[in-house]
Amino acid sequence: MTKAKHLARKRFGQNFLQDQRVINQIISRFHPQKGECIVEIGPGLGALTWPLLEQIDELHAIELDRDLVARFEADPRASGHLHLHQHDVLDFDFSSLTNATARLRIIGNLPYNISTPLIFHLLEYAPIIQDMMLMLQKEVVQRITAGPGGKNYGRLSVMVQARCAVEKILDVSSGAFSPPPKVDSAVVRIVPHTAVVVDIPDSENFARIVKASFKQRRKTLRNNLKGLLNDVEISAAGVDPSARAETLSLEDFSALAKQIT
Repeated sequence: MTKAKHLARKRFGQNFLQDQRVINQIISRFHPQKGECIVEIGPGLGALTWPLLEQIDELHAIELDRDLVARFEADPRASGHLHLHQHDVLDFDFSSLTNATARLRIIGNLPYNISTPLIFHLLEYAPIIQDMMLMLQKEVVQRITAGPGGKNYGRLSVMVQARCAVEKILDVSSGAFSPPPKVDSAVVRIVPHTAVVVDIPDSENFARIVKASFKQRRKTLRNNLKGLLNDVEISAAGVDPSARAETLSLEDFSALAKQIT
């Protein structure tokens, strides 16, 4: 019996990957291995799910849409191999999936309407994550991978790069999806650092400084950091109070955060 066609739901940000060449490239670069604890976010119609299960024995998948969960549960290929979690990924506890021998490997075509808050949520679990291969809106990938001095460099760039190595893997056109989104996409690999790259004694102060610094991009640190640091304290961190946040390095943000008492 043929399954009824699933209509993509805008409220879930559903755009289903269907280009086999892109699927093959993602799976090849992800290089899944048996015995690894692999988690797929938003399996959709199974474009990545089934190729993954051809190479590994078990896969965790987090899906909010109960109709899609039901489709997977009714598919005999899932039995005993696919562990479905019908849950909102934005408050999913990823630590519930870890075991004593392996950190998580995460893969997924993320819903673009929640991609930035989801990345911040995933960063909270960086110590238990080995790597992430994520399909995102191309503009978001440009922001994640941007360095100081450019228009794409911002809060997301700093917060991700302070904890992870990042690499754009490939660009993906809108035609690779059904329905096609109005924007192009890209795949990024995010690998949490296993050694300290930038010294952040207080992660909350670091996050506060970064967020405030980029509050209004065209304003100087002197203006954006009012109430947190004054000119003397900014200068004590080795940073020019008249500079804009987009010119600062990770080390500069770390030095500013250390000035908060």
